[in-house]
Amino acid sequence: MRPLHVRHVNLARGFRGGERQTLNLIADLARRTAEGEAINQSLVCLTGSPLITELAALELPVTVEVIEISGRFRGHRGRPRADIVHAHEAKAVHWAWLHQRLTGTPYLLTRRVPQPVKNKAFNRLTYRAAACRVAISSVIEAHLRERHWGETALIPSTLAHLPSDSESVAALRARFGNTPAGGRFVIGHVGALVDRHKGQRLLIEAAHLLRASHPGLLFVCLGAGEDEAAFKAESADLDNLVWEGFHTNVGDYLDAFDLFAFPSRNEGLGSILLDVMDHGVPVIASNVDGIPDIVHDDQTGVLVPGQDAQALATAITALSEDAPRRERLVTGARAHLARFTPSAMGEAYLALYRRLMRSR
Repeated sequence: MRPLHVRHVNLARGFRGGERQTLNLIADLARRTAEGEAINQSLVCLTGSPLITELAALELPVTVEVIEISGRFRGHRGRPRADIVHAHEAKAVHWAWLHQRLTGTPYLLTRRVPQPVKNKAFNRLTYRAAACRVAISSVIEAHLRERHWGETALIPSTLAHLPSDSESVAALRARFGNTPAGGRFVIGHVGALVDRHKGQRLLIEAAHLLRASHPGLLFVCLGAGEDEAAFKAESADLDNLVWEGFHTNVGDYLDAFDLFAFPSRNEGLGSILLDVMDHGVPVIASNVDGIPDIVHDDQTGVLVPGQDAQALATAITALSEDAPRRERLVTGARAHLARFTPSAMGEAYLALYRRLMRSR
């Protein structure tokens, strides 16, 4: 059988959840190739993209060609033609549409953000021309179906099985004081420090609300972003909130957390929650957009109203004081994760690629 050549396109300049999901898929398909599946892969990204170093760090069992381009409409000529192009974010959709016009290569796209696609002429053109539109959550799927622009599929994002080191975890716990001797209870958060998306100001407000009444609670926030300086200024008087900055050893931090708070204001799915659940940490999250696909209230976690710091603070105190409930939520979450593994996502996309090729 001639190998199926999939060309992934991700033209993001940074590295966030969508880029991690792009690599999760590439890694699973590479594993399948090493085990005998007939798949070739290549990746189109911008010159200097973090995807390049992150891909190299995966040490995949097979080679994935990286095609660096200096502008978002370059890179269409001079390489063997792929069988299908997979556009992983908005600029990649435009690239894939132009690539189809120039080479005839079909493409599919993955939509990761919860806001409805604007009904503009160019969006209609590029979305309708795709062989399939994939949503990562039910709310995105509903938005896409409402447009009637063609076939839509639902393939959720995946957990990453983030590694952790027991010595690093112990050092973090000692520093945060959540050892049996220290007794502090750590509420963790991981996300880009962008309030309009991740809602960290709700965490700051919750920390203010709980500082005096619950001095044993400590908020620890991981990440960097455009609002970092403002957040630090707004919380300068708090001794129960720590800004850790950006770190790559996220798995170590997850194992050092007692609880995870995720007060996003909008969220396509919230794939970090899958990693949190994979590490056995109970979750409190906003009841917005795609989050309820992962967090089923009082079954796999706790949902609170979006934009409500008081509700967030109340949920944190209730769960911090109820160890049996925390254990029940962790058990329920782990039972729910089979649908969100890299293997499940890879199998779904590979079946879609092959079906789309057969239909041509």
